[in-house]
Amino acid sequence: MDNPFRGCGTALITPFDRDQSLDEGALTMHLRWQIEQGIDFLVPCGTTGETPALSEAEHFRVIELALEAASDAPRRVPVLAGAGSNGTAHAVELARKVEAAGADGALVVAPYYNKPTQEGLFQHFSAVASAVKIPVVLYNVPGRTSSNIEATTALRLAEAHANIVAVKEASGNLAQISHIIAGARAGFDVLSGDDALTFAILALGGQGLVSVASNAVPAAMVQLVAAARTGDRKAARELHYRYLPFMEVIFCETSPGPIKFVLTHMGRCREMYRLPMIPVQAASRTKIERVLQALGL
Repeated sequence: MDNPFRGCGTALITPFDRDQSLDEGALTMHLRWQIEQGIDFLVPCGTTGETPALSEAEHFRVIELALEAASDAPRRVPVLAGAGSNGTAHAVELARKVEAAGADGALVVAPYYNKPTQEGLFQHFSAVASAVKIPVVLYNVPGRTSSNIEATTALRLAEAHANIVAVKEASGNLAQISHIIAGARAGFDVLSGDDALTFAILALGGQGLVSVASNAVPAAMVQLVAAARTGDRKAARELHYRYLPFMEVIFCETSPGPIKFVLTHMGRCREMYRLPMIPVQAASRTKIERVLQALGL
């Protein structure tokens, strides 16, 4: 099975209304704008979507809205829906529900808090992949999970399950990423999970990006990824350095705080969060505003 999630996908925010409910209108407009701006695929209910703060009903409503937007648009884009949990049985249940909802793939994060061994990770992801027929993308983000999917484990999973088609790599470990790319079977790809490392990962042979920055600058991130994938290193490098301050500043506090502040500044959502997420602090706001001004945003 080949990976349908190449290019630039957006790790979507989840807008909330003043009463903390889902702001479905703002989300729908955001989804449509993303597609109009050329994004290659949509990623609802990941880290940037504040998924731990969503009820299961809200989780699947967000996915439903993403699927509706993707289907209604003149250009159909695939939807890679979040389906991770630190309990294997729950992750299997979520993946099955994502498949039943009509998503094009399931993004499955490494189990968090319980810190499984590499064999535990292999068995966890094997159980999820065996339970569904849709493509599965592993999500490796040790800074949030305290659990690193090592290169040998990612490659073993890709060999064992044809529907494990990619890993979203947010470990920041370029040596590990290089080993995955070098050893991968045909159809298994590395997607950058870190905006600022995208140029480097694609130069090594990665095939895409799941981007936080593209919530606000989708066209630019699509262009950066496309240039890097087609070998136009000069254009990709120029875009990388132009947007590098932005890629960095949107992580000056815990994401998605800064990117939601940016989108509020742009009039695309309200700056509403659910605890324990809170609005960015004054010093961070000043820092972000300086970068936005420099970019003309």
